[in-house]
Amino acid sequence: MKTLYIDCGMGAAGDMLTAALLELFDDPSEKIKQLNALGIPGVVYTSEPSVKCGITGTHVTVTCDGQEEDEHMHEHNGHAHTHRNMDGITHIIKDHLNVSDAVRQKILAVYQRIAEAESHVHGRPVEEIHFHEVGTMDALADITAVCWLMDQLNPEQVIASPVHVGKGTVKCAHGILPVPAPATAEILKDIPVYTREIIDGELCTPTGAALLKTFVSRFGEMPVMRMKKTGYGMGKKDFPIANCVRMLYGETEENTDQVCELRFNVDDMTAEEIAFAQNKLLETGAFEVFLTSVQMKKGRPGTLFTVLTTEDRKEEVIRSIFRHTTTLGMREFHSNRYVLKRTIQEEDTAIGKVRRKESEGYGTRRYKFEYEDLARIANEKNLSLYEVRRILEKEKVE
Repeated sequence: MKTLYIDCGMGAAGDMLTAALLELFDDPSEKIKQLNALGIPGVVYTSEPSVKCGITGTHVTVTCDGQEEDEHMHEHNGHAHTHRNMDGITHIIKDHLNVSDAVRQKILAVYQRIAEAESHVHGRPVEEIHFHEVGTMDALADITAVCWLMDQLNPEQVIASPVHVGKGTVKCAHGILPVPAPATAEILKDIPVYTREIIDGELCTPTGAALLKTFVSRFGEMPVMRMKKTGYGMGKKDFPIANCVRMLYGETEENTDQVCELRFNVDDMTAEEIAFAQNKLLETGAFEVFLTSVQMKKGRPGTLFTVLTTEDRKEEVIRSIFRHTTTLGMREFHSNRYVLKRTIQEEDTAIGKVRRKESEGYGTRRYKFEYEDLARIANEKNLSLYEVRRILEKEKVE
């Protein structure tokens, strides 16, 4: 599976995402020419090499009518650029851009996320929101470039690391705001974020946050992948850590996902209570619950519960754990899971209908018959399970 992994260890901004994507193509200069032909009024893209902490990458600059804009500091010669509302932005996107309908819809989706975040922060309807920082042509150019380049690259899945948002304050049209800025924080809801003391400043912009939320399917560790290309998109500022967005592009196996593992010990539950809790957890959303005998303090025998679930079911499973067990706490671990692709087929055989479970992937293919069907046939035909399997295996070979 073609996979793009975005390392957001220094946040994300539109120009940095654009630059990193450019480096994944064989001829970045040709992509710059094509970006300049997309028809954004007055906008010109340029790119140049940039070095941060000894790492060479690409920095992208956008000029509008010959002036360079910036997502936050967008005043030049004492004159502020025009602030646009959603209707104004939509007009430019629909009537001026030379892009496909799919790319146009992605651009509009990014702006819709930003508009909804601004609406929530300012307590005003979306149609009354006037974009300031992200209403500049620079922001429109960044959003358009990322959406167009992603369409050109066409990864089958996009994964990103947790997002480093920075700390301190940022100056914008509304004044001096805490980092992450309120609109950025709103967009980043449900996305894992963090900060580090060594960095002082804004690292993730509203544009960067909205682009990540639009394209990234999940956030977490980089999956096992055969890397084909890497891209480094450089920011303007210098920090103790290289100020860049890094992208890694390559191949992963199709059936790779992340699982949440919850563990806890109990030493005051009966065997019946443990069995009941195990069944309840499976009903709630755990896809596996297994038990290990352990020795706890003062030599007491106990039971270690290991519960596997998905991130979207985790909270429900945790509530069920506290409800049906005596534990006072648990430990959480995240792991990559590699699974074979599984299908079930029902077959008519000489001794009756039977379901066959097939699994394949990673160069392996295997199958097994459903136990319940084997048991049913064994009881109906007065045969042993071994005899039923032998008949089915012989029929399959023949």
